[in-house]
Amino acid sequence: MHVCLFDIDGTLIASGGAGKAALEAALAEEFGVPHILDKLQLSGRTDRAIIADLFRLHVIDDTPENHERLLDVYLRHLPRYLHAGRVLPGITELLAQLDGRPDVAVGLLTGNVRAGAKAKLSFFGLYHYFAFGGYGDHHLDRNDVAREALAEVHRCFHGTIRPECIWVIGDTPLDIRCARAIGARAVAVATGWHSLAELAEHQPDLLLSDLSNPASLLSNWESLLNEPEA
Repeated sequence: MHVCLFDIDGTLIASGGAGKAALEAALAEEFGVPHILDKLQLSGRTDRAIIADLFRLHVIDDTPENHERLLDVYLRHLPRYLHAGRVLPGITELLAQLDGRPDVAVGLLTGNVRAGAKAKLSFFGLYHYFAFGGYGDHHLDRNDVAREALAEVHRCFHGTIRPECIWVIGDTPLDIRCARAIGARAVAVATGWHSLAELAEHQPDLLLSDLSNPASLLSNWESLLNEPEA
């Protein structure tokens, strides 16, 4: 059995800036803070880390209550901004093909909070493909999200999956880094904010411009997907 852990934004979907817009709307509504996200690096980071930075920058107490207030309003605003987004080329076909394979399981490894991941993927009709994963609800560091996802893999498959049989698919250097943190293989796709050259510097196991031709990805995987288990 092999496991594919997908990032969401820039890998499965282009959200059209929905997350940023919804977070800005929530900050303005709940805390009176307008137009602040241009100051922050968002790509590849966890929602928890982004919110912690926003609270620090605007001198808002980083309490569980304020965190919940912000997320509740963020999740309320998110669906109306997703209309500007789209599923990235090849993703629907790729997920359908992986879903039909008995030797592959598909999960998530995302900086989105769990409810935000569900909202985004449900909007685009993709959520049903993903039964487990790691999320950005509690972790500042994406490597810890990867460890959460790995724990879920072990829970779901009773510890039978070897790290080298886990693939992390994402569009940022942080996706490659967190794959290495759990001993997994890294597939990098240049469908987000980072170019092929930038991603190549971080030496992923497989580097693709996009997933518009699922067969190209599957053909590169085929020898490993058919490796006998030890």
